[in-house]
Amino acid sequence: MKKDFKDLIETIATLRGPNGCPWDKKQTHESLIKCLQNESQELIEAIEKKDTENMKEELGDVLLQVIMHAQIAQEEGLFDIEDVMIYLDDKLHRRHPHVFGDHAQAASPEEALALWKEMKKKEREGK
Repeated sequence: MKKDFKDLIETIATLRGPNGCPWDKKQTHESLIKCLQNESQELIEAIEKKDTENMKEELGDVLLQVIMHAQIAQEEGLFDIEDVMIYLDDKLHRRHPHVFGDHAQAASPEEALALWKEMKKKEREGK
């Protein structure tokens, strides 16, 4: 049976639900900070070792952190994982005007990064 992203979201919701895991149900944004740090560091180590099998596992662990935080936020009535994905997609479009907008193509990675930074600065100035 092929699983998709929705299945993973439902798994996390079940783990935090009434009949879920006591440890998962107890977690908060704050209590998960150390887990996020550890999982991110483990991913960095796998990347540095060029250990693609371990990268797959560690990327999953980092994704778990993202989904867990989104689930907690959803339970608190703040936002959900779909909001996170929409925000990210919108940001990627805004910060890549050379791909999705009317700006000329970036001629190099450095030019693309400069555009990213320029768009980020404009966003922050607008807040």
